[in-house]
Formats: sequence, structure tokens, C-alpha cells
Amino acid sequence: MRLEHIKMWLLCALCLGVAGTTMAATVPEPEQARIPLAGAGLFGSTLDMPALVYLPTGQGPFPVLIFSHGRAGTAQERHQLQHPLGRSQLEYWLDKGFAVVAAIRPGYGNTGGGDPEYHASHFSLPGQCEGHPDYVTVAAAGSKAVLATIDWVRQQAWAANQPIVLEGQSVGGMLTVAVAATHPSGVIGYINFAGGAGGNPERSPGQSCQPEKLTELYAALGRQTTLPNVWIYAENDQYWGPDEPPAWHQAFAAGGSPTRFVHAPPVADGNGHGLSRHDSSLWAGYLDTFLQSLGAALPARH
Repeated sequence: MRLEHIKMWLLCALCLGVAGTTMAATVPEPEQARIPLAGAGLFGSTLDMPALVYLPTGQGPFPVLIFSHGRAGTAQERHQLQHPLGRSQLEYWLDKGFAVVAAIRPGYGNTGGGDPEYHASHFSLPGQCEGHPDYVTVAAAGSKAVLATIDWVRQQAWAANQPIVLEGQSVGGMLTVAVAATHPSGVIGYINFAGGAGGNPERSPGQSCQPEKLTELYAALGRQTTLPNVWIYAENDQYWGPDEPPAWHQAFAAGGSPTRFVHAPPVADGNGHGLSRHDSSLWAGYLDTFLQSLGAALPARH
């Protein structure tokens, strides 16, 4: 689909289709889907990733938001993952007329598939990282799951020929940056919420393991990225701190990508890393501006 047609579609869908609706009082129950991921199962078999699919009201087909979740610090927490994104995000995107798809990648929930996103390092003592974190391998492994989700979405009747926006949180944000650098078909832009890897706020608050390696990774991805994007980090991100995210983005932006960095004010409860799960009043304005930059005229919020 040509860019000018995408922009016109978004204008019509968001202005006419959504403006006449009211804000959803409740989030609908998701449809349960299974997304095949070739080579991720036992002995290289295909692994089915469980995914939650939320459809807005209306006839469709709909533009689609694909959300990539983050990574909890312990295996137990990772295996307990059932709800990849927060209610405020769901309400925002459904009210904009987007379908929302959130797959649970290998290594999380009941998906199985080992732990392909392990970065091979840990904090043995406070502030002391041991090992050699391999963020490139993490990005490559997680990207396979996101790309499989994109391919699956493009085959669904309720998303036929419609634009796709990517959004990711934490490690999911980093994966979103990596996937966008591959120029996936149908994707028109992405949002990176607190993207990164290798953090441990208990052992090393505000400082990830060898953040300079993420700087190198983001610099390489920026040289390959042409999709519009916005990076959103709170100033009190307890995983990355206030200084590294701007440095990561500066390295990324040097490659010429059409990008914007947002350093959101500190979150009052101290959980700046979880900004995307907080009330939409803390981040919706940034997303509105981004969607407008894609050519979407947004309806007035009620």
C-alpha cells in the first residue's frame, strides 16, 4: 500500500469511524490465537505462540497495533506472564479504532521454547556485572517472534491490507527497534517504550550491564531504519537511569532515521520503567503527536 493511501486511510478511519464512538467503558475479552513460529520448538519444530487479540467495535478491517512485552527478572515471573500489556494501552488503541495483538514469545508464559532472550550476564554484586552480554543475539532471537506475528496479522481478514504500528516495552521495545530495521511489510511506524536489556534495579539501579553495547547495537540499527518512530523513556527509569537512554537514541538517530526522543517527566510512584502501564494521561499526548505525524487526524478525546 502506498504511503499516501495509508495516510488517507488513517485520516478517514480515525476521523470518521472513531470520532462517532464513545470511549470504551470496558475492554472486551480477547480472542485467543496461536501464532506459529518456525524452528523455535523441540528439535527445530514449529512452536505455537499464544496471543491475545482485541478487536475494536465496527466492521473492520482495522489498522493493527502489535505489542511486544518486556522481560521479568526471574524465571518464575516470566513463566507467569499472561497479560502482556496494560489496560490503559488497550483502551487507548481500541478507542483509536486499532486492533491490538499481543503474542507471548518463547521463554514466557506457557509458550515454551527455552529462554532464547537470555543475554548471558548477571550482577554478582551490587553494580558489578559479570559475563559478556550479547544483546545482538537477544535482538535477533526476539525479532523472529515479532516478525512471525506480523506475518500472521497480514493473513487475517480483520486486518486485510491495513497499516500496522509496532509498540514494545523494555526488552520488547528493543526488539521493536530491531524488527523495524528489517523493513517489515505493512508496518508504517513504531513506538519504543523504555527499550533496553540487561537491567537489574535491585542490584544495579539506573545502570544496565555494559550499556555501551546497547549504544553500539542501536547505532547499527539506526543506519538501517527508515520507518518513522518515537522513543519514550521516563526520567526516573529504574532500569536504565536518566543518562543512557538519550545516549542510545543519539547513536541511533545519527544513522538518519526519522525519529524523535521523549524524556517524560519522572513517574510519581518511582516506576518510570513501567510508564506505558500507567494512566494514559502520562503518555497519550506523545502517541497522539506520533500518529499525527503518520498522517492520522485524531478525534478529540473525551
